[in-house]
Amino acid sequence: MARATLDESTSNSALEAAIESNWFLNLITGLIIINAFILGILTYSEALPPTSVHWLEIMDRAITFAFALEISLKLIVYRLQFFRSGWNWFDFIVVGISLVPGGQGFSVLRAMRVLRVLRLLHVVPMMRRITEALLKALPGMGAIVAVLALLTYVYAVMATNMYGNTSDPEVQQLFGDLPSSAFSLFQVMTMDGWRFEVVQKVIDDGHPWAPFFFLTFIFIASFAVLNLFIALVVDALAAEQKAATEELIDDIEEEAEHAEEERDEIFDLLRSLKNEIAELKSAVSQQSPPR
Repeated sequence: MARATLDESTSNSALEAAIESNWFLNLITGLIIINAFILGILTYSEALPPTSVHWLEIMDRAITFAFALEISLKLIVYRLQFFRSGWNWFDFIVVGISLVPGGQGFSVLRAMRVLRVLRLLHVVPMMRRITEALLKALPGMGAIVAVLALLTYVYAVMATNMYGNTSDPEVQQLFGDLPSSAFSLFQVMTMDGWRFEVVQKVIDDGHPWAPFFFLTFIFIASFAVLNLFIALVVDALAAEQKAATEELIDDIEEEAEHAEEERDEIFDLLRSLKNEIAELKSAVSQQSPPR
């Protein structure tokens, strides 16, 4: 019984070393990239020969089963500990959706097969660190979104009162009510055609000072508040990089301590051997008869 348990532990260790090795990681990364190209090509299935579509679908199913095999191996090695990681949950759900059989009732789920490409965010270490940094920045982003929403609301109320009471149907469509004003200001904030599609129409409606109102909104919303998003993300990335560096330093120090312990053990062994050799020489010299 004990031998069977030992054999099982040894096989699990070998399997864990295999699935955590670089070659296995590179294999999964390559399959994800190939699968991304296949799913993209299959969007042109109507223009492709039926034979090509058939083989592409076979390759897609084969890669799907390869991903399922990967998840199964990890479940064998880690068992319930597999579900302690959010990334493992993501992989499990995405691969599970991919295994749903095709059919009219599952067309939406089948369309979500492309989510498998997002597994690169987990497989590639640099992309995983960036994604984790963005997730850590979400609480701060929520506060910035609240500030931006409050700012947009204040300017939308002002714009509705100043420009909404007009007979011009185009300006009425832009600033006739609060939701329309908020949507128009969002367009101004993104600076997508804001000059001719929004501001110029308001100016032509008899508001020559309108550019100053919209420019102040652009400066505050686009150049100030939105830049806070960039600052927050950069700060989160810097913190994540610092944590990764500290982890690497800790690993190096741990390896150095382990190497030092091994060196001390070797020195102790050498000293012990030296003492034993000296004792053997002494014993031999005492047992040998005098000449």
